[in-house]
Amino acid sequence: MFRRITGAVVRVPVVLVAACGLVLAAGASAGVHAVTRSVAYDSGPDRDDSGERRIRAAMADMTLAEKVGQMFVLQAYGDTATTTNPTDVAANRALYGSDVGNGDQLVSKYHPGGIIYFNNTNNLNNPQQVALLSNGLQKAALAGRGVPLQISTDQEGGFVTRIPPPSAVAPGNMAIGATFDSSVAYSTAAATGRQLRAMGINMDHAPVVDVNTNPRNTADGTRAFSDRTSMVSRFGAAAVSGYQGNGVAATAKHFPGLGSAEANPDTGIAVVNETREQIMRIDIPPFRAAIAAGVKSIMPTAVIVPALDPTRTPAILSRPIITGLLRDTLHYDGVVVTDALRADALAGIPQDQVILGAVNAGNDELLLPTDPPAAIATLLDAVRAGTVSRQRIDQSVYRILRMKAGLGLFDDPYTTSEAVDSTVGTPAEQQVMATAARRSITLLRNAAGVLPLKPKSGSHVLVTGWGSNAVPSLATQLTGKGLVATPMWTGSPDPQTIKQVVAAATASDVVVVLTNNAWNDVTQQNLVKALLATKTPVVTVAVGGPYDIAYFPAAPTYLAAYGYRDVSLAALADVLVGGEPTGRLPVTVRTPDGTRVLYRYGSGIGYPKTTQGGTR
Repeated sequence: MFRRITGAVVRVPVVLVAACGLVLAAGASAGVHAVTRSVAYDSGPDRDDSGERRIRAAMADMTLAEKVGQMFVLQAYGDTATTTNPTDVAANRALYGSDVGNGDQLVSKYHPGGIIYFNNTNNLNNPQQVALLSNGLQKAALAGRGVPLQISTDQEGGFVTRIPPPSAVAPGNMAIGATFDSSVAYSTAAATGRQLRAMGINMDHAPVVDVNTNPRNTADGTRAFSDRTSMVSRFGAAAVSGYQGNGVAATAKHFPGLGSAEANPDTGIAVVNETREQIMRIDIPPFRAAIAAGVKSIMPTAVIVPALDPTRTPAILSRPIITGLLRDTLHYDGVVVTDALRADALAGIPQDQVILGAVNAGNDELLLPTDPPAAIATLLDAVRAGTVSRQRIDQSVYRILRMKAGLGLFDDPYTTSEAVDSTVGTPAEQQVMATAARRSITLLRNAAGVLPLKPKSGSHVLVTGWGSNAVPSLATQLTGKGLVATPMWTGSPDPQTIKQVVAAATASDVVVVLTNNAWNDVTQQNLVKALLATKTPVVTVAVGGPYDIAYFPAAPTYLAAYGYRDVSLAALADVLVGGEPTGRLPVTVRTPDGTRVLYRYGSGIGYPKTTQGGTR
């Protein structure tokens, strides 16, 4: 496989290592898996202790270009740091110039403080490959001034999951909220953190701590723990502790709160129309709780919040929101990392204004600008011209280096193949996630007594509806439990497809139909209504938000699974054949017009004891 990289290439500034007390007395060559056990990671936003002068001395050795580079978090195409894959090389050159064909060259030329991993940049193929990539990028970073990289990704769990199985994947925040047990938020975040660090990833852009008060929210939905401020605060703080107790910086997002918006800033203009009083009462407390838990980074987004900034400047560029509220009112002195600066919500603003606006607002890290070389040049030119002070740059670079030191990166940023094998996707980590998902499944209706299905009965079950992967995956799970399950994926079905599914339903003993945000898809609604009109028993399951039930008043059997990853589908299958449904709604479900409550926060029913007989 590969070894932990040590020796002459690791040029770590002694002043930084000594400053933060991160040199291991023993086991310093043991790699990340051992480091996780032996280093007491700084759980606070990063201490400003007696090592400050030494950290600043290290900064004094950096050039202006290197300092400015530390403020950028960029992407690099390729499955290794030195990739020669023609497709990846071409993509890197298109983004960074003809002399940057891989991550090694990107780090050497632009000195970015961080690299973020994505699937579509060919970074996340399997755990061993990710670890090799991380080690290669760190080697490139340490060959310069000896400043290690922040390596991040968005591993929230649920539908925002960058690293798929065989890593153990969490079921997602709303599923975790449905357990009504904040220790589950801790345990799943801890399991995620252990696995990420074993792959050389030291920052997770999670957890989402938005309060999902708008059922039509297309940015959050099941990414949020709840629509209750107190629950989001507890669960968010627990997740922060879980990540950071295992060597991974957490990122509380999306400041100042995106839960009441409808649009997603990544794809459109999102506006929060709450009053300042509502924002401070509903949306801000989870960020206060995350700060109290020592969260190392907070991510603002490009939402427009007129009550906080009457100029309607997106929050990510707003000095009243970033400096005024987050820094001055909430007294947060950790790293502030922007949401993606290439978001559609910012598309109408020239990039130079976005870059300088983000810095002047008070952000420390600039994530994914549209044109990285031009963005870096813009900030460098502004400093040289005096429109952005060197002191302002130093302020952010100090916070960034302090965070990296607190994560132990100056001591040893590398991982090992042994750490991957002993940590990623192990039975223990898989069990943590499976238990969380199993406790989340929520039964809201069982009026016809269709559930539980009898395992090992050979009953013919049609599994249909939304989810090209979810439908066959659930069918496989049910087949393994002794049913004859036939998958028939529809997606958003046209009338002909609905007709075919109805015909298949009439030849089945029971139908399980999956929906995902059917409130926004009339074709899914039409499918469920057509199936309910047959004489075949129908079990309707929301594998997205639970709000779909408001659109199916005639559905006698209804469950909320909150997710469509395999971990949630396995838990769903268990409940369908008799495992007790223990989840409860972490949100309120209202009628489509919002005027009447259909299911209150905390709703959920179980099976009559005489009908239980499936697996638990």
